[in-house]
Amino acid sequence: MQVKELEQVARQIRRRDLQAVFEAGAGHIGGEMSVIDMLTALYFRVLRIEPENPTHPDRDRFVLSKGHTACALYVTLAKRGFLPESEIETFLKPHSRLNGHPNRNKVPGVETNTGPLGHGLPVAVGMAKAAKLSGANYHTYVITGDGEMQEGSNWEAIMAAAHFGLDNLTLAIDHNRFQQGAALSDTNDLAPLRPKLEAFGWDVTEINGNSMAEIVPAFEHRSNRPHCIVAHTNKGHGISFMQDTVDWHHKVPSKEQYQIAMNELSETL
Repeated sequence: MQVKELEQVARQIRRRDLQAVFEAGAGHIGGEMSVIDMLTALYFRVLRIEPENPTHPDRDRFVLSKGHTACALYVTLAKRGFLPESEIETFLKPHSRLNGHPNRNKVPGVETNTGPLGHGLPVAVGMAKAAKLSGANYHTYVITGDGEMQEGSNWEAIMAAAHFGLDNLTLAIDHNRFQQGAALSDTNDLAPLRPKLEAFGWDVTEINGNSMAEIVPAFEHRSNRPHCIVAHTNKGHGISFMQDTVDWHHKVPSKEQYQIAMNELSETL
């Protein structure tokens, strides 16, 4: 898909995600809105995947380390053909496989269970290292959030990836400047991220993480080192009253707010 087509798909995913969270009465909509553009670019342009054969050994690997934004991943997977789009209606319902965090044993297309923050990147480093050891040519991608970048396990993984020369690994940090309960600047402000990753020996690109024209070339970039994309995004992107507001980490819109948000997302379709 080209940029304009990807933008259209991302808007459709935002609408379906909003609907799913509203109907379920729970979710992490702020971070979902900030990461959807990157998920769209990955699944509809970048990743070498086969929805009809989700465990193909040559597939690219993707790990959503910020697993609390699982609903956005489920909607993306469904739209890409990994599961029926009608199944999104079961999000968070009893006995549904679409839980609050992605489960590899239940949901096709999910590479590893995530949710405990700080686990996804170390697992992705293991995947990339495994490819090197076995001679496989798949690429591993992982998306983390701001809050979990405070976890020491991530920085150990960053150090290991550089040491092992994992040029088959791409990390994207969804840098929306907020975490649960507060702004990053009020908790443990790691910004600026670029010089820190560069100090560990990574190739780093900074982009507007809600601009498809910048996202696509960043994910397609290759070098002789592990690559980090510092994606400057907006929490609640696309919805005026949610954007850059910490309350919307896991708040659910009222009926009136839901309609306003759906109308705003419809204006660009």
